[in-house]
Amino acid sequence: MAAVPAKIRAFVKQLVQLSLVDGRVSSEQVAGVLEYIEKNPPARPVAVLQAYHKAIAVEIAKGEARVEHAGPVAPDALAAIAVALGKRYGRPVTALATPNPALLAGLRVRIGDDIYESSVSGQLAALSAAS
Repeated sequence: MAAVPAKIRAFVKQLVQLSLVDGRVSSEQVAGVLEYIEKNPPARPVAVLQAYHKAIAVEIAKGEARVEHAGPVAPDALAAIAVALGKRYGRPVTALATPNPALLAGLRVRIGDDIYESSVSGQLAALSAAS
């Protein structure tokens, strides 16, 4: 796929900012942005919409912490993870639990491109790689 021109990237960045309310993607704001694009089509509407879609997906991922777990996770623990990550990233974060028995025990938390590993399988893999 070809690189997105700087002019489109700058425009999409503005559109993404207009799509946020209190640091989160707002469906109402996104609808407004899409309505604006429909009424005022840019020079390369498909390229703009593709770049906007990708940027919004990235923003949504930044606000969702996927907590993989081998055993049960208490709701209080999920809430604490969400609060801690919200402070770390400076924006609201929602923690979503996903069972993963391959972890053996512990947790793996993914938020955006970041991964926080605290599982037995992760520690065994790190030991194996160090050998």
